[in-house]
Amino acid sequence: MVTVSALWLPILLSSVLVFIASSIVHMVLPFHKSDYRKLPDEENVLESMRKTGIPPGDYAFPFAASNKEMASSEMAEKYKRGPVGLLTILPSGPPAMGKSLLLWFVYSLIIGVFVAYVTGRTLPPEASYLIVFRISSTTAFMAYAFAHSHNLIWKGQSLGTTIKFWMDGLIYGLLTAGVFASLWPN
Repeated sequence: MVTVSALWLPILLSSVLVFIASSIVHMVLPFHKSDYRKLPDEENVLESMRKTGIPPGDYAFPFAASNKEMASSEMAEKYKRGPVGLLTILPSGPPAMGKSLLLWFVYSLIIGVFVAYVTGRTLPPEASYLIVFRISSTTAFMAYAFAHSHNLIWKGQSLGTTIKFWMDGLIYGLLTAGVFASLWPN
């Protein structure tokens, strides 16, 4: 057994590598450019939304406040007429990239801690590179890739976008595994 504290360097280093790789994947490569599309008649839609004063939050439309309302013929007609969707409204102003990047790095650190925990509890200090790579890559892949699968299931995200996030998770999982396997204590 290897303690999480003995794996602080792979945790930190893998988080840095994932941060750099994700920056390249999302800001340099055209891979995710088609994840979102522009609204038709965007300016009129936005002006309409401004007039209603929608506060930041998550919304479903049409909205049913109860199961009884959900089962009503009026609600069925609203669903039939459409549009049907989920909407997240963010605070007005430029995106808070600094905050988001910091939270992403912290998220990667947390995943690194869990990878260290699972791998450290599973393998002895003298484990081979390949076995450490297998366990840590599987754990990291599951954390990075499968975290997006619920968007496909519950939020209507396209399969194509979900697969792109799975590919991201594979890249991040392999990078994490390479670091853990290389720095595994002997």
